Amino acid sequence: MSESIGKAAGLIWSFLDENGPASSTKITTVTKLTKSEVQRAIGWLACEGKLDFETKGRNETISLR
Repeated sequence: MSESIGKAAGLIWSFLDENGPASSTKITTVTKLTKSEVQRAIGWLACEGKLDFETKGRNETISLR
């Protein structure tokens, strides 16, 4: 399980590195990961201190730190 989370985290990190801030919905759509995979990977990256989160109104964007 942790190996698949690590792979998903790498995919998300690469996506954000190439494309800049994005919502979790956009990340899910573009990477073709499931919502659960995205949530787990975002949690992994957040615990490692690699992500920033910004909320404007109802929208939250995720970016690399």
